[in-house]
Amino acid sequence: MTVIDNHGAVGGEGGIRLSEADARDFFELLKPRVMSLVVFTALVGLVVAPGDLHPVLAVISVLCIAVGAGASGALNMWYDADIDAVMSRTAKRPIPSGRIEPREALAFGLTLSVFSVVILGLAVNWAAASLLAFTIFFYAVVYTMWLKRSTPQNIVIGGASGAFPPMIGWACVTGSVSLDSILLFLVIFLWTPAHFWALALFKMRDYGSVGIPMMPNVAGERSTKNQIVVYAVLTAAVAVAPSFTGLAGLGYGLFAAALGAIFIYCSIAVWRMPDGDQKMIAAKKMFAYSVFYLFAVFSALLADHFAAGLAGAML
Repeated sequence: MTVIDNHGAVGGEGGIRLSEADARDFFELLKPRVMSLVVFTALVGLVVAPGDLHPVLAVISVLCIAVGAGASGALNMWYDADIDAVMSRTAKRPIPSGRIEPREALAFGLTLSVFSVVILGLAVNWAAASLLAFTIFFYAVVYTMWLKRSTPQNIVIGGASGAFPPMIGWACVTGSVSLDSILLFLVIFLWTPAHFWALALFKMRDYGSVGIPMMPNVAGERSTKNQIVVYAVLTAAVAVAPSFTGLAGLGYGLFAAALGAIFIYCSIAVWRMPDGDQKMIAAKKMFAYSVFYLFAVFSALLADHFAAGLAGAML
């Protein structure tokens, strides 16, 4: 295996090792499962925004947002490699498993970050590019490097980074931010704590082992469960709001209300779960449903938009 020193010269022991990672390893750095949901919500924001965007520019927009989201994931994995190596659910990631060197991941993440922002700005508009740049910065620096290891409110504040994509998609079309795009942001922002704290409940030992101050480890299970219910109710309420602002119709509102009722029911099931429950079945079910819930809400927005367009064309 090739080894180079800190100045880029080929060296022996003590130099910088270059990995033999393949494309799949670098793709894993992008957190593809997380990225897929991020890209989908961005696509919905782009499609439902008022105005038109050339199909080629729309494709470029979605690709840039996807690359930017992936870059954030790579930078997150680079910085968190030390704790990823200890936690069971992350120990097999490319860096802690030794398949990719930390400096390679850092260079990869920075390169993709610059590329995605510059291309989006030059091809589409700089308002959307600025939002994308801020999102990458917020996730990689504000959340990963600061909030995650310093406060149990890490996922509440840091959740904003995952909530920006539909707003970026909206800005790609309009060049601005509006009440409706803020509503799309709020749906994800308020959804994130309930979603992630459900995971944190059945991964308490992992987070405790690396000293990450997740809410269940700091405030306890009961307080976390109470807050999960509160955030589930807030999420369900805000998700219905687009039907009142004109962004979506009554059909969407009824469907979102039904999805929200199930979300709240799941949160109550978690709340009723005894503290210290080793199986955490209710928390695992809520975590799984929360992923479906967000996908279904944004799918319903998309379906409502196309249905409204079809109805308008037939009149």
